[in-house]
Amino acid sequence: VSAVLVAAIAGCGSGGDEAPTAGGKTVVTFWQQQFEDYQQAWFKKQVTAFNASQDKITVQIQVVPGDTWAQKIKAAQAAGKAPDVATTNYGNIPAAVANGELAELDALLPAESFTDIKENVQSFVTIKGKHYGYPMLVEPSTVLYYRTDLVKAAGLDPASPPKSWAELTQWATKLNQGKVKGMTIASAAPDLGWSSWGLQYNACGRLPVADDWSKSTATEPCFAQVLDLYKGLYQGGLMPKQPKVGYADGAPYGQGEVAMMAGGSWVVGQLKNDYPAMIAKTAVAPFPSIDGDQTKTTATLGGWTLTVDAKSKAKEQAAAFIQWLLAGDPAIMADFFKASGFSKYTVRTSVDKALADNPDASADPFMKIISEKVVPYGKAEPAYPWDISLAFGTAIESAMKGSTDVPGALKKADSTINDVIKKQKLAGTAPTR
Repeated sequence: VSAVLVAAIAGCGSGGDEAPTAGGKTVVTFWQQQFEDYQQAWFKKQVTAFNASQDKITVQIQVVPGDTWAQKIKAAQAAGKAPDVATTNYGNIPAAVANGELAELDALLPAESFTDIKENVQSFVTIKGKHYGYPMLVEPSTVLYYRTDLVKAAGLDPASPPKSWAELTQWATKLNQGKVKGMTIASAAPDLGWSSWGLQYNACGRLPVADDWSKSTATEPCFAQVLDLYKGLYQGGLMPKQPKVGYADGAPYGQGEVAMMAGGSWVVGQLKNDYPAMIAKTAVAPFPSIDGDQTKTTATLGGWTLTVDAKSKAKEQAAAFIQWLLAGDPAIMADFFKASGFSKYTVRTSVDKALADNPDASADPFMKIISEKVVPYGKAEPAYPWDISLAFGTAIESAMKGSTDVPGALKKADSTINDVIKKQKLAGTAPTR
């Protein structure tokens, strides 16, 4: 975005004299949740560049550790001292809007900034047709990673990875050799609760609760197929039964313990940093679909957006910073994705085009496949309370480990979800995107 546009947006600050100033400039406070070291360095660099370009705005950044974030932001909101700009998880937007915590951005940012956002990501920051955040990135929850050398040794074609759940099981069986398991996937309820969202969508086209959150739908027959997939992999001995780490950690694959891995896109960064020798013999593909149709969702898209506090006295200036950083010159965000090792993915069409002209991005062995074959079909993470996701994750774990049969596990999940809906008074409260 041009300096003229930023200055124009900044010049009409609704906070006026009420907004804090420093050196004649309006102060915008920005709380950024602590992520990887490269992200901290990137944000600091960009805030410095923004401040240098401005005559009327200065952004003050504060990095907040993840384990104290929720408590700190809640206390600040209660005291009326929330930051003007904050990093916000997509899944938290509906509740924050319902609580009146976020400013509507449509009147604060140019309309073309929103039309640049990819169609399937628009809903992540939209409630009742209004935008309450500007998306920064997405991270698919589920991608298939596989060892090309082991695939060839097993007589399989690394250029033609499994497309259906049946083919995935066949591959895992053939790759299950000695101490190397065929694959790894989540096996504990807390991990299963969120990492299976994409597969729930894949099998049923929905999650196991009614659209208006009035009742559970966990006993619908299609959900049994999700449990059957996990049960077959686990009870067939095709995956580690006592994994040393959780789903989010790609160490078992990086250390050569498994031939295939279901993992989030962030594992790309972990492999590049911690297991660089594995990169040359690794390929990625969309996680297989129940029927082989790879245009169906198999991954939810997590990620982060920047939001403006509803009570901010410097809404326009805060929005000017967001416009400059996330919605302006595509080269700025292209630089971020390069810094991430192309392990996170763009939400803007213009940034995709900028990356297409970037030789580092073009040469990356994973980015094109994940960007073109996974991200476009991903869906938002659910906004309902975590207790519902955990109930379904518990059903998967109990079925895969044999403590309950599939019908019994789903019946228990159904009962638990209905109990959550009743106790938390969720019926009719589902956000309208």
